[in-house]
Amino acid sequence: MSVHPFIEAEKQGGHSVKRACELLGVSRAAFYARRNVTPGPRATRDAELAEQIARVHARSRGSYGAPRVHAQLRQDGQRCGRRRVARLMRALGLAGRYRPRRQTTTIPDLHAGVRPDLIERDFTPDPAGLDERWCGDITYIPTGEGWLYLATVIDIASRRVVGWATADHPRTGLVAEALQQACARRHPAGPVIFHSDRGCQYTSAGYARLAAQLGVRLSVGRTGQCWDNALAESFFATLKGELLDLCSWPTRAAAHHAIFEYIEGWYNLHRLHSSLGYRSPADYETIAAT
Repeated sequence: MSVHPFIEAEKQGGHSVKRACELLGVSRAAFYARRNVTPGPRATRDAELAEQIARVHARSRGSYGAPRVHAQLRQDGQRCGRRRVARLMRALGLAGRYRPRRQTTTIPDLHAGVRPDLIERDFTPDPAGLDERWCGDITYIPTGEGWLYLATVIDIASRRVVGWATADHPRTGLVAEALQQACARRHPAGPVIFHSDRGCQYTSAGYARLAAQLGVRLSVGRTGQCWDNALAESFFATLKGELLDLCSWPTRAAAHHAIFEYIEGWYNLHRLHSSLGYRSPADYETIAAT
C-alpha cells in the first residue's frame, strides 16, 4: 500500500508532514517528488487510446473483440499494435461477442427435383464477382406474439445482405420476397447463382418459376451439411450473437425494426469483416468499383 494517502490524511488533519514521513520512514523530498509526478508519455497515450477503444467498442454494439477494434483504429488513423489494444480492452473489462452454434431448421422436400451444387463450398470474397453468386437461408426469432421468420440473400463476393424479408410464416412466399428484393436492388447484369440448403421453400416448383423469371440459377447444398451453406449460417450466428439473443422481443414489429437497423444501418455499412481484410461490405464494394 502506498504511504502517500496516509501522509496526505495526516496533513489534512493538521499534522506535520515531517512527522508523518518520519513515522513511515519516507523522506519529505521523496514524498513531494512522488506527489508532483506527472504521467509519462506511455501512460498518457494509453489513457487516450483507451478512450478511443471504448468508443469503437460502443459503436460496434459491444460486439468487437481486439482484432476488429484494432482494425477500426488503424482505419481511423491510429498507430497502435493489436496486443496493446487487447491489453487495454482487458483493463477496461471489454470483450467481443462470440457466435453460438446454430440449430438446424432445414425441412427437406424428399420429392423435390435434383439440383446441382454450383458453389461447392467456395465462399471466397471476390471484388470482381459482385452479383454473380448469392446465398441465403431462413431462421426464426421468438417474440411475444409468436415466431418471426427471416429470409436473407447475401452477395458472396462482398458479404453484403442484398435482400431480406420477414413474415409470421416460413413458406415459399417469404424466400420469394427476399429474392425479389435482391434483384430489384441490385439489377444483376447477367445470370446470378443463388445458393441455399435443400429446404422445401427453396426446392418448391413456385420458387423455381420465380427464379427463372428473374434470371437466377438455383444451387443447393447437400442435406445435413451446414458447411455447404456456411456463409448464410455464419450471418445468422452473427445476427443472433450481436442482436437477437441479447434481449426478448415483445412483438414481431419490434424484432423486424431491430433487424432493419442492424442490417441496413450497421452490418452492410460499417461492420468490419476479417474475410474482407477488415472492411465493411459497403467499403469493400466501393474499393472494388474503383
